[in-house]
Amino acid sequence: MIKYRIRSTETRSLILNFVAKFFYIAKSLKGESKSGVLEAKDQHELASVLRSQGFMMISANEEGGKAKYQGLSFSIPFFGVSLVEKLMFTRNLQVMISAGISLPRALRVLASQSKSNKLKTAIFQMEKEIVEGKSFSEAVSGRSNIFSEIFSNMIKIGEESGTLENVLGVLALQMEKEHEIKSRILGALMYPAVILVAMIGIGILMMILVIPKLAQTFDDLKIDLPITTRFVIAVGNFFAQFWYLLPFIFIALAIGATTALKTKTGKFIADTIFLKMPIIGPLIKKTNCAQFVRNLSSLIASGVPIVRSLEITAGSIGNVHYKKALREASKKVEKGAKLAEALNPYGNIFSPLILQMIEIGEETGETSSMLAKLADFFEEEVNNTTKNLSSIIEPILMLIIGAAVGFFAISMIQPIYGMLGSM
Repeated sequence: MIKYRIRSTETRSLILNFVAKFFYIAKSLKGESKSGVLEAKDQHELASVLRSQGFMMISANEEGGKAKYQGLSFSIPFFGVSLVEKLMFTRNLQVMISAGISLPRALRVLASQSKSNKLKTAIFQMEKEIVEGKSFSEAVSGRSNIFSEIFSNMIKIGEESGTLENVLGVLALQMEKEHEIKSRILGALMYPAVILVAMIGIGILMMILVIPKLAQTFDDLKIDLPITTRFVIAVGNFFAQFWYLLPFIFIALAIGATTALKTKTGKFIADTIFLKMPIIGPLIKKTNCAQFVRNLSSLIASGVPIVRSLEITAGSIGNVHYKKALREASKKVEKGAKLAEALNPYGNIFSPLILQMIEIGEETGETSSMLAKLADFFEEEVNNTTKNLSSIIEPILMLIIGAAVGFFAISMIQPIYGMLGSM
């Protein structure tokens, strides 16, 4: 009985200390490939050993075993990739890499979890390319329709400097802030949008159901109609006769507006108008300023040169005025000017606080940390503005609705008063 226990203990010890041989393929963060055979308890330990040597495991096969990598997924990408999907991908990838999981395996797991067919296909393709020898940054940069230029450049810096985990964390934080700002703005605009849609719907119903009857009454009474009344009746008759065309008209207007906004002239006009609007303008300025300082701070902190950081940040901002200002500023900085000096001519779109803090950051050598503090400040400003946006827009909506109702009422009642006055 005692011998049995001793043998059982020895057996358990042998099992716990069992070491397998793995044939591995790894790649350094600088792109150097390496392969060979190492002993380890499992693939997690093997990945940790390689990681301590400055290599990232690409694949590992136990001697006598088979590779556990799946083939390429053939799911068809019908829809785009949301910011939330990219955020979850980045955050989970950071966690898996920090746990010592090989990059291809981490990508394969994340692809299987993705709800977006487009992202799923892209991740599987990236896994295949990395196994074939490409770096992670090369695989990411080949999918600019999903990952931004900031994302691919920061991944490249992370690979070269050996700080990929930290870079992924910075990218995830950046996307979280961006998502938070967009969610708050959309939430604040939801109420006004519902009111406007309801007002338009009620107006169309009145045009279809009420106006034709009033028009018939005016026609029977032989009343001379003012131009505003004739305009309302013409619109009502058109809607009454061709109501089935309304969905196509709205679709055509939406496509026309989208197409116009994609042109340089249309984008310039729209961005100029939005910047000069009383309530929306300040919010757009704060949002663009927050995005500018957050992106620039992340890039500089990751080791991207200031000129290249400005160029990448310019590409990430949608407003053409900010885009133009940053591109011109990058040219000035390249020639030797300081960033605060290069941005000074654009004080109409950049807050004086930004220029002052950047100047202080350049003098103290803490530009990145100053920009990060500015990002927190402007993001808080956007949050405070969006909290009060609905209450600010509500009286304006009431004025617009009152004006529309007043125009409609006057147009319909004026002929009746004119008829009573002539009797």
